[in-house]
Amino acid sequence: MSAYRLQQLKGHMLSGNKTAAMAGPPSPLTTHVLDTASGVPGSHMALSLHRQDPCSCAWSLVSSGVTDRDGRCPGLLTRDAFTPGVYKMRFETSEYWESLGQSSFYPYVEVVFSISDPGQKYHIPLLLSRFSYSTYRGS
Repeated sequence: MSAYRLQQLKGHMLSGNKTAAMAGPPSPLTTHVLDTASGVPGSHMALSLHRQDPCSCAWSLVSSGVTDRDGRCPGLLTRDAFTPGVYKMRFETSEYWESLGQSSFYPYVEVVFSISDPGQKYHIPLLLSRFSYSTYRGS
């Protein structure tokens, strides 16, 4: 990982942003990033979760974090903070590929989804290569 990327992650974790907790009760919303081109987890990828205001359609930051060694980002939000609405998860893919000394076609990936029943568990996987990505609702 480049020195720039390490500094960026350190600054992200120390900033005033709400950052994903690493302990506590399981989040009702989870994600898992897989680098399908290399067959490894997408580790150390910055991501953020946003909620759309139903009146103005503006996006508000809910939380942010960095994927762990397994490509997961635990503790994105609490069950109490998980309300019905439209959300987006933004994955900073360009920074991820640059940290590996590679370039990519997509500078970031945003996955927009609707939550109608916050009592359920939602899983947003991202399958990624330098020139493609896919996602689906996991369980």
